[in-house]
Amino acid sequence: MSRISVRGFAVASATAVTTVGAVVGVASGNTQPSNDLEATAAGTTLLTDIPVGEQAQVQTASLTQQADAQAAAADTAAKKSAEEAARLQAAKDAKAKKEAAEEKAEREREAKEAEQAASRSAARDASTFSVQSSYTVEQVKAIARQMVPADQFQCFSNIVNHESTWNYRAENPSSGAYGLVQALPASKMASAGADWRTNPATQIKWGLNYMDSRYGSPCGAWSFWQANNWY
Repeated sequence: MSRISVRGFAVASATAVTTVGAVVGVASGNTQPSNDLEATAAGTTLLTDIPVGEQAQVQTASLTQQADAQAAAADTAAKKSAEEAARLQAAKDAKAKKEAAEEKAEREREAKEAEQAASRSAARDASTFSVQSSYTVEQVKAIARQMVPADQFQCFSNIVNHESTWNYRAENPSSGAYGLVQALPASKMASAGADWRTNPATQIKWGLNYMDSRYGSPCGAWSFWQANNWY
């Protein structure tokens, strides 16, 4: 007379409990060495010890327990699969979002560069202004607005306002700095035109070139000025 295999039905009498642990272990793939299984089987009630009228009921209960264990294992596997799919999708979405942001930033950068280029090309050169014997502050500012790129004008204006209050004949008696942008030495402005002492357009041309070459732009020069009170 043989015992019920732990890989088959785990049975119990009407007053004893079945050894479900072995069945659940097999259903979930957690197999143990054969000697442990045999030890478990040794403690299992013989099917023949159970009254014939109760054997079907016990077998059905055992099968239900095995089915429940298998269903639990399947649920666990399904959850893991769903979690992995969600992780992969999240990573994919994050990558797409990053690429979209980078593409947008690149488009904005290109648009800004194009705008700046258009602004510079629209700026007038010093030689296009008629020479006058004298200029008011408003006239000097009007010339500057036509020569300095629109997106840089406020920064240029801030520097000129601090350096000379828009007086193109301003001169520092101690250092010799001269003009709208207080060039030092003043003769540097000759590179922009021989009339640098009396023509604000020539001074603006030199000052703009100086700020572009040394700081990248008037706004770059203004940032430096704010930190150091000179440029």
